[in-house]
Amino acid sequence: MPVYEYTALDEKGRRQKGIVDAAGMAAARQKLREMSVFPTDMKETFSEGKAQTGAEATGGSLFKKAGLAEIAVMTRQLATLLKAGLPLVPSLTVLVAQTRHPQLKKTLVQIREEVNEGNSLTGSLSHFPGIFSPFYINMVRAGEASGTLDLILERLADFFENQQALRMKIRAALAYPLLMFLVGSVVLFFLVAFVVPNITRIFGEMHQNLPGITIFLIAVSGFLKTFWWVCLLLLFGLIFGLRYAVTKTDRGRYIFDGMKLKAPLFGPVSQKVAVARFSRTLGTLLQSGVPLLGALEIVRNIMNNRLIADELQSAGKAVEEGQGLAATLAENGLFPPMAIELISVGEQSGTIETMLFRIADAFEKEVEASILIMMSLLEPVMVLTMGLVVGFIVVSILLPIFEMNQLVR
Repeated sequence: MPVYEYTALDEKGRRQKGIVDAAGMAAARQKLREMSVFPTDMKETFSEGKAQTGAEATGGSLFKKAGLAEIAVMTRQLATLLKAGLPLVPSLTVLVAQTRHPQLKKTLVQIREEVNEGNSLTGSLSHFPGIFSPFYINMVRAGEASGTLDLILERLADFFENQQALRMKIRAALAYPLLMFLVGSVVLFFLVAFVVPNITRIFGEMHQNLPGITIFLIAVSGFLKTFWWVCLLLLFGLIFGLRYAVTKTDRGRYIFDGMKLKAPLFGPVSQKVAVARFSRTLGTLLQSGVPLLGALEIVRNIMNNRLIADELQSAGKAVEEGQGLAATLAENGLFPPMAIELISVGEQSGTIETMLFRIADAFEKEVEASILIMMSLLEPVMVLTMGLVVGFIVVSILLPIFEMNQLVR
């Protein structure tokens, strides 16, 4: 059923905006009039159909796309409504009324209409791959099949909230050093490109032999002042070139993912983040009744590291042939020994879900501790580096002045 976005006036003449679903434009206007709302402008947002609704969900502005936080809140609210005994369609109606995110609100309207027409919630969610990941859809499928949809949605909400909390901690830890780096870089660029030339101009007028570091500083300063736009173009070109190589080419992505795991300091942290995500996602799927082979395939599709994704694909084939998961993951050394041992214990004792959650908890705590240590070390290193650069500039300027003073005496 088509969905329309409207601007209307209520009985008191107040302007309001919203969305309404109806069989056609005339039916939508009639539906609004019955609600004592008088439309002044109306347009169709998206229509029924798998390809079109899926494209609509994946398209649009970056700022309009529903993020992890919005999905987590929506999932928690739906789980609460279902647990309270409210049927699925009325629960979706309540969600539509209280959701503020435009894209998610439109998507929920379409999902509600499809469910109301007899489609399953899993089938309706699968029409919006840009919003709901394979992990989310398969979790809901398991909940519908087992009759425990409210419990599955609670687990999904817990999972997304944990992921969001970890992301926020990482971003908060990186915010201050990144701001310092950007501000310091801009200040140093302005100092070298525009302030230093005015100070060193007097040395050229006196035709004095200058120290080597002063000559080097004047050369760098003159280049930046004349060709600063070339430097910016090269910088942006390098950034976009690397981004294209990483996101559009398989070889570039493999090289970048390998560097993420092997880079000094940041490599172990990236590995722990990947292992924590793998463990929590796989544990959540297994706990919800998804078979191991299907769960491994889902986890492989949501991993953001190609090397680990390929390792999981090989592990899935080995498990299908009757081998153990722990022994397979231990072959390439991408997973830490502690994670391998705990998975092995879980396989032998039949408590693999519990062990996976323990691995996720342990590595998430290690990630937080590692980031805090790295950030505490990064700040003084950045201050020291900028201090050395400023000191070099000061010495380069003062040395000729001291030599001039000696000549005067």
